[in-house]
Amino acid sequence: MGIFKRNINPRRRQLRESLAAERLAKLSELINSGAPWAILILIGFIAICSFILSIAADQDKFGFHLWHQIISVSIITAGIGIVMAVYIYHYNYKIIKNPLRAIALSSLLIVLLAFSKFGSFFQNHIYVAVACSITCAIILSIIYDQRFSIGMSLFFAPLVCIAAGRENDFGIFLTMTAGILTSCFLLREIRTRIKLLEVGVFAGAAVFIICFAAGLYEKGLSGQLFSYCSRMAAVTIFVGIIIQALLPLIERIFRVATSMTLLDYSDANQPLLKKLAMEAPGTFSHSLLIGSIAQTAAETIGANGLLCRVGAYYHDIVKIGKPYYFIENQMGTASRHEQLSPAMSQLIIAGHVKDGIEMAKEYRLPAVIMQFIETHHGTTLIEYFYEEARKKAEGKVSPPSEVEFRYPGPRPQTKEAAIVMLADTVEGTVRALTEITPTKIEVVVHSMAMKRLQDNQFDDCDLTLRELSRIEDSLSKSLAAHYHGRIAYPKFVEQQ
Repeated sequence: MGIFKRNINPRRRQLRESLAAERLAKLSELINSGAPWAILILIGFIAICSFILSIAADQDKFGFHLWHQIISVSIITAGIGIVMAVYIYHYNYKIIKNPLRAIALSSLLIVLLAFSKFGSFFQNHIYVAVACSITCAIILSIIYDQRFSIGMSLFFAPLVCIAAGRENDFGIFLTMTAGILTSCFLLREIRTRIKLLEVGVFAGAAVFIICFAAGLYEKGLSGQLFSYCSRMAAVTIFVGIIIQALLPLIERIFRVATSMTLLDYSDANQPLLKKLAMEAPGTFSHSLLIGSIAQTAAETIGANGLLCRVGAYYHDIVKIGKPYYFIENQMGTASRHEQLSPAMSQLIIAGHVKDGIEMAKEYRLPAVIMQFIETHHGTTLIEYFYEEARKKAEGKVSPPSEVEFRYPGPRPQTKEAAIVMLADTVEGTVRALTEITPTKIEVVVHSMAMKRLQDNQFDDCDLTLRELSRIEDSLSKSLAAHYHGRIAYPKFVEQQ
């Protein structure tokens, strides 16, 4: 049979192999993107929600709806689920990349939908349904942002209406919408302990007004309508109180930190910050300055300035253990690195990122603060010790590899982490200048920003060039203000 075998041109074989390799790379990229897991979670979410909505439950009986109703509910649930998935894909793709986040989000919606359905066992079950829809809006606003919360909550509201048996009651949907929109618009951040109570009161007022208007249109004015709307408003206020009580649990489950929590961690009496100030005062002073300039830079592009400030306070906490291996704490004494080889010094310097994560876990810092510890150097080159190693290797052995002298990473995943990385870099570089002027500061800031950009350190965060330019301007102004000049005081000579 060998005589019938076709001879394949080497060029064609190479082309086929390259196409096969390209297809394999695309398949691997698809698998690593989290899309297969996201699809499975979506299917599971639709199936569970369809099952919950297929249950016919009230005070007298428990069973399932008729087959045609079950099919109808399943189609509606599938449609809403797919729309939610598309919305997540466009506005919060990180959920798709992280299966645990997707599971947490879908579990939250399923639990609230189950509460809405099994609230049917009670006489006033409609209040439970409204409470669940507003709870969804408030929790999503705490975990994510306002736009995402509004979209997801409005998609979720029709499912809650079906669960409550009010699929044809447009007034209830409008009432839920009023509470959802008011809660989301007022919950940009939680800086005070009564914020959620305030949100509950305003959302309750909006619910009362829309509920009263819908009831007035349908049934006319009556004392019973006023009582019904008042109970709706009271339930909404109660939701705010309950979520305030459960806020620490919500933060721990979804690994987020509200502004109120961040303000607590910014207190100088926090154990870690207190220890840093005592054991590594140079690092503490450096961290305070970075926090100040990073917060200002973040606010110029609409990022979370408070998160930048608090993250900067904790980014170098590991230097508590080895303060004298870092120049800001040496206070004029001889450097410990003079007795070490460049390779050993590199291990100590690069290891402070990993050790910092271990210390953060020991003190149970929130994940949003821990990201600054592991990303504030990204995968940048430890230039000083790399150059020292190159000088020692000249004419003797092969030069050292850059990879060996790079930080382990990862690179910044958020705008806030990228800002702190850049602020950390430029502050140290400016401090090393022999003569500090506003012009020199601008040159240093721009050159370091371009260096990090060309080193691909900002590839994993959605930072634009326009935002980077505005960050540069802000950092330059802040550093120029910090290192401002002073007029020398005249010396008075005492007359004899």
